[in-house]
Amino acid sequence: MHVVLPDGKKLEFDHAANGLEVAAAIGPRLAQDAVAIKVQGELKDLLSPLEDGADVSIVTKKNIEEIPGFFRHTLAHVMAQAVREFYGARGHEANTIKMGVGPAIENGFYYDFDLPEPLRAEDLPEIEKIMNDIITRDLKLSRKEVTRAEALQEFGYDPYKVELINDLPEDEVLTFYVQEGFTDLCRGPHVPRTGVIPRHFKLMSTSGAYWRGSEKNPMMQRVYGVAFGTKQELDNYLHMLEEAKRRDHRKIGKDLELFFTSEVIGPGLPLWLPNGATIRRELERFIVDLELRQGYQHVYTPQMAKTELYKISGHWDHYQEDMFPVMKIDQEELVLRPMNCPHHIQIYKHTQRSYRDLPIKIAELGTMYRFEQSGELTGLSRVRSMTLNDAHIFVRPDQIQAEFKKVVELVRDVYEILGFKEYKWRLSLRDPEDTEKYFQDDEMWNSAEAQLRQALDDMGLEYYESPGDAAFYGPKLDVQVKSALGKDETISTVQLDFLLPQKFELEYVNEESGRSRPVMIHRGIISTMERMTAFLIENCAGDFPFWLAPEQVRVVPIADRHLEYAQQVEAELRKHDLRAKVDDGGERMNAKIRNAELRKVPFVLIVGDQEAEKQELSVRERHKGERKNVPLAELVQELAGRYRNRTL
Repeated sequence: MHVVLPDGKKLEFDHAANGLEVAAAIGPRLAQDAVAIKVQGELKDLLSPLEDGADVSIVTKKNIEEIPGFFRHTLAHVMAQAVREFYGARGHEANTIKMGVGPAIENGFYYDFDLPEPLRAEDLPEIEKIMNDIITRDLKLSRKEVTRAEALQEFGYDPYKVELINDLPEDEVLTFYVQEGFTDLCRGPHVPRTGVIPRHFKLMSTSGAYWRGSEKNPMMQRVYGVAFGTKQELDNYLHMLEEAKRRDHRKIGKDLELFFTSEVIGPGLPLWLPNGATIRRELERFIVDLELRQGYQHVYTPQMAKTELYKISGHWDHYQEDMFPVMKIDQEELVLRPMNCPHHIQIYKHTQRSYRDLPIKIAELGTMYRFEQSGELTGLSRVRSMTLNDAHIFVRPDQIQAEFKKVVELVRDVYEILGFKEYKWRLSLRDPEDTEKYFQDDEMWNSAEAQLRQALDDMGLEYYESPGDAAFYGPKLDVQVKSALGKDETISTVQLDFLLPQKFELEYVNEESGRSRPVMIHRGIISTMERMTAFLIENCAGDFPFWLAPEQVRVVPIADRHLEYAQQVEAELRKHDLRAKVDDGGERMNAKIRNAELRKVPFVLIVGDQEAEKQELSVRERHKGERKNVPLAELVQELAGRYRNRTL
């Protein structure tokens, strides 16, 4: 066989060579520095055999950041070996340590273990120390193809590995990756020796994990680690984790008394406390006011329906696993709704429509229910009951692009008010290689995708395409907003749908007095109230803009004799719908100011003798310092204007 080097030179071999042998044939120094190989431009590990005639180039350790998945995967093996050595030093036989799988994941790796005694968090630094020793030993890895019988003989003591081996197809090539003192059943890829692994890793935690993710299987202990190519990347990631803890909406939600969940009510069903309800109410008023100004007609529809509705729509076939169980009442089957669109379709259908009526924009803050698994529920961001800022626009085919563009402009307007600066437009399309989960109509899909592309191109938007992320009934535009922690979150979505109007036989009277079928645009601008509130809490770290703050103004009297004026100030602010509160507690002034700061109240107004006499205020604005001798009437007008204009 031969391979072709980047300069066109051919290297000949009398056997099926691997990348490491190619590097050695070029030179011993390159073989020492090599960590991976590119074959036809695709990264492969150095231990796998190459095909005859392949174009190859060697990746060296100075570019190891190009192969994070390789060294993270090898670190999983290094950790497993370290765990064996850790327990071996405590008198446990190697065959008492059973292992599941140990893959590389985003930012790191993990391995699942069934151990003779649980690892404790305080054991992790010792495991890290052994891992560093294994890296120092510079153990060479080798890849070995084995028969099923050889694999079963090697791992006969381990029921998890035996199960994996027996579940592999008969024609599957079984491979071991071996480093001195450790052998694992593995497909790779890996680096060629432990000595090239960057030492910028850290074991983070242990947790329970059901074998193969099934509650019917044994619980194993999963050990997580993170790993990066440079110390700076590791430091940045650890800092981000600390920042994530600081911004965790569940912690802030508790500290600021925004929401909670009750064991009696059930997981994933949050209760909004007065402060959190205030934020939600402001968001609802904000988006409803905008929509009403743009011609949306707001409605209320039931939160359940007969199963027949979702069988017609197709949600029964595509989302039944995510729906709550059926309720049988008087011989009828009803279910909590997972989507609002079939209900809005019924509103469209309740009367005859003319081409002159379209577009018809039906909107609702619609509550839906999804049967999320308990382990996936997270505060407000992943719940079982959610209220979506939902709308469905029924249009003539010639109105599609104009109405789609109006929705995009609405998204822009909303993001400007919310202060979202960094976001990307993602055109989510059907996967041409996997069309089974989508409605089967190539002509419809091609037309819908082409129209969305055309609208985006006309608007001059920069967007990227994402095959496989479309809804089952049509393509969509998703808006990916970057959070304060650098994650992309899907906030808004606009979906084009030719299918549901067909399934529900929707019509309008056309210009020739005949019948034509409308097209639907599904759109959600600020996501669900739950998810948007969680996103805002974390983005602001609980430090909300003035118009959203649950408590906007705290009035602090210096002494009890100033309480009457403080209450006058509060009453004047409340006349303008501002959320103000007097701190009439027995603490000293500085303690009251500190309490207001901890509650992240945007304005603290201090009143004493001089302020009461002159109808003035000493104003402390969060992050902006103090102003003295501010007339009460002037401040009320200033704050009322900020509130009305929803300024940041």
